[in-house]
Amino acid sequence: MDANNLFLGRQPILDRQGNLVAFELLFRSSQANGAHIDDDLLATATVINHAFSELGVEAVLGHFTGYINLSASLLMSEVIELLPKERVVLEVLETVEINDALVARLRELRAAGFRLALDDFAGDTERYAGILDLIDVVKVEIPGHSEAELAETTARLRRWPVRLLAEKVDTREQVDLCLALGYELFQGYYFAKPTVLEGKRLSHTESAIMQLVGLVVSDADTTEIEKIFKQNPDLTINLLRLVNSVSTGAKARIHSLKEAIAVLGRRQLQRWLQLLMFATAAAPGAQFPTPLLMLAATRGKLMELMSSATGSTRQSDDAFLAGILSLVGALLGRPIEEILASLAVPEPVRAAVLRREGRLGDLLDLAEQVELSDVPGIERQIERIDGLNAMRVGEAYVGAIEWANSIADAAP
Repeated sequence: MDANNLFLGRQPILDRQGNLVAFELLFRSSQANGAHIDDDLLATATVINHAFSELGVEAVLGHFTGYINLSASLLMSEVIELLPKERVVLEVLETVEINDALVARLRELRAAGFRLALDDFAGDTERYAGILDLIDVVKVEIPGHSEAELAETTARLRRWPVRLLAEKVDTREQVDLCLALGYELFQGYYFAKPTVLEGKRLSHTESAIMQLVGLVVSDADTTEIEKIFKQNPDLTINLLRLVNSVSTGAKARIHSLKEAIAVLGRRQLQRWLQLLMFATAAAPGAQFPTPLLMLAATRGKLMELMSSATGSTRQSDDAFLAGILSLVGALLGRPIEEILASLAVPEPVRAAVLRREGRLGDLLDLAEQVELSDVPGIERQIERIDGLNAMRVGEAYVGAIEWANSIADAAP
């Protein structure tokens, strides 16, 4: 890969109520994974230009804030001054040397209106004492502390007016401890990986959505689909709202279910139901969109766009469905085999989701590597799929992020 083939990863940052408030943007290239500062500077500067200048901040972040890792070279450079200061938080990496020049630069950035975060803090307040009065957010590495050490580190940090972000949170116990200690922000695999979500019974609405997904993907008659909608007034109201929105392009108000289904079309109806499945399964009172909904929307769209990029537009719908369904087991807390048994999904989708088999299975593996910003894994997986290259995958991922952000922006 060259310096232009970069992958944009996003890890959710949540508040104490579990609301999604920001993303850490993870920039990777094969060169930037090494220890060469010049390569870090080139790679990150190129991606900043790609993400914030060429694509625009709305496409990358939607209405959320972006945390960006910065090396010493990039902190001292003028390129970061091009970033929208109201939309980003600049992270000072733990590898950055604390010296007079750095302190002066951080003061300059603060005066210009930038917010600053200290990344991967492991408890050494003496080392960072000269800059902590300039820092807005301290990201404390939770796995590196015992309970007593974390309490002591937290108490020492209270000397400065900083917000505390619990980083690399992997377990419920760590969440509870950090909540008790007063941490305001949270980030880690406990939140980003769907396998930790608690299972629950399907509500009446969720069961109806699952039925509708099965009917749509099996190309059932419209009368059968109408029957389920008529039994669920809330879904009917939402459908009529959707088709009467400006985005559908309807020239006249739609009042009947049959008209609504026809105007929306089977493909878009399937998309809407699949995403609605995630939205309705969120915990009562939880913010929409949830991190899992954002991940599902992005993964489904990424697989669709990558499938289309290989020239297989015919299979792009199946690719989207496989991406969505790969997360539904974790969302509902039920075995994925049990869920798929109730849906008439195409066999290639079933094989991909259950066993990572076939072309869709390869695309699903690639999508997961992209989400993790695992460049070596991405490179290996691309070699298995004809018609794909790093540039196409990168473009597909940015397109998927933009599409997922549009779902979030349209939320009530």
